[in-house]
Amino acid sequence: MTLRRRTTLPAVLLTLAAMLAALVPAPAQAQEKLPVPFSFLPAAVLAGTQVYADPPGANDWTCRPTRKRPRPVVLVHGLVGNKNTNWQTFAPLLKNRGYCVFALTYGVGPAQLPGLDQFGGLTRIERSAAELKRFVNRVLRSTGAKKVDILGHSEGTVVPNYYAKFLGGRTKIRSYVSIAPLWHGTNVAGAASLVNAGTAFGLTPPVIALLSPVFGSGPQLLTGSAFWDKMRRGGTPRVKGIRYTNIVTRYDQLVMPYTSGVQRGMRNVVLQDVCPQDYSEHFQVVASRNTARLVLRALAGNRSTAVPCARVLPYVGP
Repeated sequence: MTLRRRTTLPAVLLTLAAMLAALVPAPAQAQEKLPVPFSFLPAAVLAGTQVYADPPGANDWTCRPTRKRPRPVVLVHGLVGNKNTNWQTFAPLLKNRGYCVFALTYGVGPAQLPGLDQFGGLTRIERSAAELKRFVNRVLRSTGAKKVDILGHSEGTVVPNYYAKFLGGRTKIRSYVSIAPLWHGTNVAGAASLVNAGTAFGLTPPVIALLSPVFGSGPQLLTGSAFWDKMRRGGTPRVKGIRYTNIVTRYDQLVMPYTSGVQRGMRNVVLQDVCPQDYSEHFQVVASRNTARLVLRALAGNRSTAVPCARVLPYVGP
């Protein structure tokens, strides 16, 4: 009887210990990675139901950079986007790779106009750049980092450069990766040509004045605008000391021509030169697996463009 008690008690204790261990949360490093969608349209539509939410993996203000990932990455969305709709792919992707990731919504429209206060990039670029400056300063204070890396899309490739060139951001940015950039403006739907023609007859200034309160950035982004004259002072928009990478797609329907995103003095990558099977347009390019591989290499300082090629369809990806 005594022998049975002595052999049973350790077994019971071991069973209880196993049950308690099962109730203890797993260590953070053992947690599953965040899901990463590689299809822009479905992810953006779902994110649009929560426009004020942070994208998965972004804006963890307790995050601290590591020796391997010494700089936080700041995500800057495109025109009429916001932090959640634009970055459903890259926020979790970069977080899974060990980066501290931060995203803001800038340049929201007037609150008195329903809907415009939910999406960004609408106000004049100078104002949006000032918002970005305040956000970057907050990121640096929170993380203790000395510089950030920038990942921008569309208008989000322009706003950070105004901050860098005119608002003191030059010393706070190391890598600057642009997806679907427009360093020479855009002539989408012939809009720039119409504006330039209207200027000769005195029609353009009143139209721009009318648009300014609700869509101040629109005229600025057009090829030949006064904004681009200012941005290109000194012959180039490039800011010394910043490592630029541009990723453009031949199928861009909003940056026209797509070569507007190619700038001398910067590293330029045409997506279809890397992967002819990638049919990403202006939106899917920010969710393409091929773009993701190029961005990761650019942030790591790797200049190689040899990446595995995955077939990508417009808007929906895989």
